[in-house]
Amino acid sequence: MKKIKIVALFFSVILFSLESCIAQTTEIDNPLPPKREFRAVWIATVDNIDWPSSKNLIPGEQQEEFSNLLDFHKKVGMNAVFVQVRAAGDAFYAKSPEPWSEWLTGRQGRRPEPMWDPLDFMIEEAHKRGLEFHAWLNLNRLVHKSSTSVSSENMSRLHPEWILTYDGYKLFDFGIPEVRQFITDMTVNVARNYDVDGIHFDDYFYPYASPGQVIQDEGTFRKYGAGFTSKADWRRHNVDLLVKQIHDALQELKPKLKFGISPFGVWRNKDRDAEGSKTYGALASYDDLFADSRKWVKEGWIDYIAPQVYFSSGFNRVPYRNLVDWWTENRFDRHLYIGMGAYRVGYKDRDTHWSNPKEMPGQIRYSRESETDGEIFFSSRSLKGNSLGFVDSLRRDLFRYPALIPTMPWKDQVPPLSPRSLKATLLSKGLELTWEKPDAASDGDRAWYYVIYRFLPDEKGSGHDPRKIIGMCYQGEKFIDSSAESGQRYVYYVTAVDRLHNEGRPIGPLKVEVHDQKLVRF
Repeated sequence: MKKIKIVALFFSVILFSLESCIAQTTEIDNPLPPKREFRAVWIATVDNIDWPSSKNLIPGEQQEEFSNLLDFHKKVGMNAVFVQVRAAGDAFYAKSPEPWSEWLTGRQGRRPEPMWDPLDFMIEEAHKRGLEFHAWLNLNRLVHKSSTSVSSENMSRLHPEWILTYDGYKLFDFGIPEVRQFITDMTVNVARNYDVDGIHFDDYFYPYASPGQVIQDEGTFRKYGAGFTSKADWRRHNVDLLVKQIHDALQELKPKLKFGISPFGVWRNKDRDAEGSKTYGALASYDDLFADSRKWVKEGWIDYIAPQVYFSSGFNRVPYRNLVDWWTENRFDRHLYIGMGAYRVGYKDRDTHWSNPKEMPGQIRYSRESETDGEIFFSSRSLKGNSLGFVDSLRRDLFRYPALIPTMPWKDQVPPLSPRSLKATLLSKGLELTWEKPDAASDGDRAWYYVIYRFLPDEKGSGHDPRKIIGMCYQGEKFIDSSAESGQRYVYYVTAVDRLHNEGRPIGPLKVEVHDQKLVRF
């Protein structure tokens, strides 16, 4: 996987060469921040966990809150957001067969007033800031414990025969073919009508066990369970059918759209399965949630997996490193993003490791050493709280330098063409670089954004060091270098990057010497 990422990085043979032997030597002698790393945050809407802060805000207040939230995460160093747009049989978007969410409008089914489409707005705001937007859908919930209103349009009322009641929730019965088709159609509807970068599901398939509760799907098993002697195997089969069906439908509609799942961190424990992780006695997605998460990656049904590794490095039954090691070995050439439990930082419980301000930064460093593709943090509110100064460590150290999102060669490996006509002009607010957008590449893709590199004259141009990136341009074909100093000489390169983050060959070098009133080429 590392070789694929290095090959995909780029560039020209002479100035921007990235031979793996050179890169590896450089990292050993002088570790560099990662050039490519997925850095994302979950923004939960259920019960107003992260956004909006209240179900009683007017649209203008909701918009301002969301824009401010994106500004915060962008400054922290994130390059993607996962926003929960279906929390419990509801919708945070206008083009939906399901009712409006009560956590948006105060009552399920009530339209926003004045009318607007939150999903269109959120996608546009994210893209303006260079953030990927992944639509996060909850698969199984129709009525949440905290729900105070249930619309007559809620599927639990339209199709009560599709529903399981469990521990105060109303959930979909995945054993019913019509249910799987409805979920697939609902998912495809989002992909068809909105310019999302990805579709994302969380860890809720069959419910987490609750004492004294039984999943009442015996009738469904009798009707649809032919060929299965084990109800557990049948339930896993139902989830497999659903995941594959959604994958196939999305692939047909938008082949370059990303599709991924964030399951519970443990697939199976070593004491239950020789192929399981070195974890013991812990809940497992395979055995307890009937979700064969390893199979989805192995079969290529998902583009990434983001296991929720919400455990400390010193937790005996499920040590963080053991689980990261296992997933690294079981990623099957798909992206692996580690789900990080930011909500646990500074939390006072029996696991005292979370009181150590070095715990979470250490987890990120280990994730990098293990050559994962990045991290997703749960959740936005926890990062905003900056417990133990964790966010400060991201902004000042771990995420200090920008990172491009890793490429997905199985979806797209054709880089965009180079920008044209790179020029520099001295303005009162800085040195302005302008260029012309490239033509479409052989696959029809155009530039989605641009990366601007700056070197000193005695430095060798290289696309490997993100510390030389002075900016990324997401709107238009110009960039102002406000840090350029009078009397200095600079060498600039600009590259184009497509939507799947393939980076093309640079235009440059553009060599300029800055004076108080003018620029001089050298």
